[in-house]
Amino acid sequence: MVKRPRIPVATEFGNATSWWVEYPTGLIDVTRTTHLPKGPLSEGDVAQDQPTREVPIPPLVKEAQLDIPVDGERTVRIATKNSAVVIIDMQNFFLHPDLREHPTGLACVIPIMNTVLALRSHGVKILWVNWGLTEHELTTIPPSLVRGFKKGGHGGFGAELAGGFGRLLMRGEFNSDLYGPLQGLYEQGRDAGTDVWIHKNRMSGIWGGQTALDLYLQEQGISTLFFAGVNADQCVLGTLVDAYFRGYDCITVEDCTATTSPPGALESVIYNAGGSYGFVTDSERIIAAAEASS
Repeated sequence: MVKRPRIPVATEFGNATSWWVEYPTGLIDVTRTTHLPKGPLSEGDVAQDQPTREVPIPPLVKEAQLDIPVDGERTVRIATKNSAVVIIDMQNFFLHPDLREHPTGLACVIPIMNTVLALRSHGVKILWVNWGLTEHELTTIPPSLVRGFKKGGHGGFGAELAGGFGRLLMRGEFNSDLYGPLQGLYEQGRDAGTDVWIHKNRMSGIWGGQTALDLYLQEQGISTLFFAGVNADQCVLGTLVDAYFRGYDCITVEDCTATTSPPGALESVIYNAGGSYGFVTDSERIIAAAEASS
């Protein structure tokens, strides 16, 4: 990613109700708890008011916040109750070896599990966002999407898969379950009230006017999202970009994201995730931050 220079003075970005504060140390506070004190504009300055003096950094509230190191020599301070991990399409259809080869996707399983356990322990919501179609939705999916999931004009959404995997990406079918140990991890969190399963019917989980994911985030007051899953340049990117357009804070967890696309696809996603859409980190830095605040 393109490395941004450090800012010389504490700076607030955003508006009266949704804002970040960045400090010269590299800390970016996205908790939306305290505005900077403002001074008058410098002569000829049409930018946002800036502090008239050096501003002390508020101390980390360990019971409610985490400081997550990210790429570019920055640290993002999050409010745990306003944050969620969005894990996309880690389902049997995309990962099970009997259905396809996805070694990089399988390599994400352990980092995702470790990330979930670390953030779940601090009250961060875990959202499993997956394909899960209904009979009615089969009649509403646009032709480009229908064609994309057909191979040689056969199969596609709702088609019966061999090997007992059930109908393709329909709700309740085995191919729509989470892969391997992830299903048990979700069920553990579901029973504890920390994890939520959210169905989607497009590549993006936040497409259109309202989706189940967007409604949940609004109802819960969640503003900061960690992104993980497959495929990075398709469903993950679609949801990430739509979340960015809607004003969510977007943090991509690099070792928890993969794709089957040719070389360069993942690199492009990570480049833009950190350079334009938000921030990039990894499971090890998240775990270290969680342990430091325990």
